[in-house]
Amino acid sequence: MAVGKFEKDIMHLVNKLCEGEESYISREIRRLGDSLISMHKKNLVKINHSVMELVCAKYLISDGYYVEVERVLDGLSCDIYAQKGLGALIVEVETGFIPPEHALYPLTYLKARIASKITRYSGYADKFGLAVPPHYAMYIPSTLIEPPRARKKKDIESIKALCDLYYSNPPVSLEEIRNARIHAVYILDIENGIVEETEPSTYVNMVRPMLYGIEGLNPRFSKIVKNI
Repeated sequence: MAVGKFEKDIMHLVNKLCEGEESYISREIRRLGDSLISMHKKNLVKINHSVMELVCAKYLISDGYYVEVERVLDGLSCDIYAQKGLGALIVEVETGFIPPEHALYPLTYLKARIASKITRYSGYADKFGLAVPPHYAMYIPSTLIEPPRARKKKDIESIKALCDLYYSNPPVSLEEIRNARIHAVYILDIENGIVEETEPSTYVNMVRPMLYGIEGLNPRFSKIVKNI
């Protein structure tokens, strides 16, 4: 049976990530590669997302985590679920993909997507992180970087209104937004297999000149997102 391009690409990356590594790390990377190949045969994963998961997974494995990919939690599938000791970490991989139906308002859509990811997933683990490639400047709502006790009611309501534009089945709750946390951003250099972990506030400062002063949002929703 011919080997498909997905499998070839995954195995090429797996071999590259295993070069010079100790046997345990290599074994774990190969386990995850096999898992992604199996899921692709069921049409559950795509290559651009999967390679990012593998690169991030290697970083976490090297840091002592046991890693699973595409784990289902209470009906919600998370990209990376990692455990170390008694603690758990969820990492969601973000490629910056815009569905065709949202092509006219990509920034508004991505703002809602990131806010929804942080809000929905962070309650399922002790820590939550987002992983992005260096060519995508991700918008993280500043409200969600603040400690929960410092969040203002109007800001929480603005994030809910933003999430409800695209993610209302089921809708996120005000309580989920109030308690949501993001602990890390992982910048993934896929070509070199390198990961840079940074604080969310540091990442926001890095991308602020590109994103946080942008005008021209969908005028229907600009009042919702301008203070987020």
